[in-house]
Amino acid sequence: MLPQVIIIGRPNVGKSTLFNRLVGKKLALVDDQPGVTRDRRFGDAELLGLKFQIVDTAGWEDDDAETLPGRMRKQTEAALVTADVALFTMDARAGLTPLDEEIANWLRASPVPVIVLANKAEGRAGESGLLEAYGLGLGDPVAISAEHGEGMGDLFEALLPHLEPLQPVEDEFAEELDEEALLRAPLKLAIVGRPNAGKSTLINRILGEDRLLTGPEAGITRDSIAIDWVWTDPKSGDGREVRLIDTAGMRKRANVVEKLERLAVADARHAIDFAEVVVLLLDATRGLEHQDLTIASKVLEEGRALMIAINKWDVAEDASKLFNGVRSALDEGLAQVRGVPLLAVSARTGKGLDDMIAAAFSIREAWSKRVPTAALNRWFDDALSANPPPAPGGKRIKLRYITQAKTRPPGFVLFGTRLDLLPESYKRYLINSIRRELGFDAVPVRLNLRSAKNPFDRK
Repeated sequence: MLPQVIIIGRPNVGKSTLFNRLVGKKLALVDDQPGVTRDRRFGDAELLGLKFQIVDTAGWEDDDAETLPGRMRKQTEAALVTADVALFTMDARAGLTPLDEEIANWLRASPVPVIVLANKAEGRAGESGLLEAYGLGLGDPVAISAEHGEGMGDLFEALLPHLEPLQPVEDEFAEELDEEALLRAPLKLAIVGRPNAGKSTLINRILGEDRLLTGPEAGITRDSIAIDWVWTDPKSGDGREVRLIDTAGMRKRANVVEKLERLAVADARHAIDFAEVVVLLLDATRGLEHQDLTIASKVLEEGRALMIAINKWDVAEDASKLFNGVRSALDEGLAQVRGVPLLAVSARTGKGLDDMIAAAFSIREAWSKRVPTAALNRWFDDALSANPPPAPGGKRIKLRYITQAKTRPPGFVLFGTRLDLLPESYKRYLINSIRRELGFDAVPVRLNLRSAKNPFDRK
């Protein structure tokens, strides 16, 4: 386990910019507007060889505990409990504010070591703020510029005495993951859907704690948040690792006009690329809408394994009719992958959540499956015997052999002659047969056609 370093400060002092600098990539959303970050975000960081987990938090605001800023502050308070070091970040250009002093008083009462960072200290504009930071009584401040990367050496020296004793021991015998090891690796499971479908509430119910910010306001989640967790299989009692990924609600593109929402939706799409299995969460009180099918098609285009879960099942009206209607609409709207797993769940009561996780592990196994050559050849011969390829215009299409080129998602290459004449309907027949006969269920399957080169063709 890596030691944990938490970034704390009032809104708009550059916490997310510092987070991105330390993880080496733009994971957290950044904007000039204050209050962009709302949930805790974790990332693996390395600073001059020093390895640690960095935690970005929401801007600390002195609001009532029941308001959205107040609930965001509770998330920050919870994050400090597990931290090994706190980076108290203030804006050197703006100088100390009463809110900075309030945060300093709170940190002073915590046993966690605190390092004061005077951010935005490049040039002379930050000198007075840096001097003011000495008055906090939390040790010598470190002058940095998260945006420009200045002061990272000084930050390293400040962190070293706290983190060096906690550095993980390198495993020199670690090997690359084989296919079996990939299935033992943590399941990367993303939860996507429209705003207010209950994605964050669902993950909180799965975890058994208020890990993510929730509330009646639509669009609370902005960043895609990844959370590592161990699921206990109720049938076998085995613990299996899962990386749960919460995402921002995805509305119709025409309705997304604000810059921050555009960034959040782009981040959610990136999370889909990162995931292995994607759960599209529907709202039982609204049913299946066109936007849901758009999101589902996007997931399948990216080659991810897809599941559909209908949330708020405990308040659904005429549940049986709703379920059958959604099943029928999915089969019609996602004709390229019929039979996508459909489950009924409730984030409020916990109904169906173990079944959802178990199904996710099962569909990942199909998504990662490699068919033995002998079994693939038997299927190929049977498929051609049952339905030979057509001969458009009297020209015979010859299908010679097929091979599986990749997994995750499964991809096959079909070799033959005149494949440019092969109708799409016959290609769909082969894909559906592969899925049905070779155990791929509702996993997206890729089939590429490759014709032998004609030595007499001078083109």
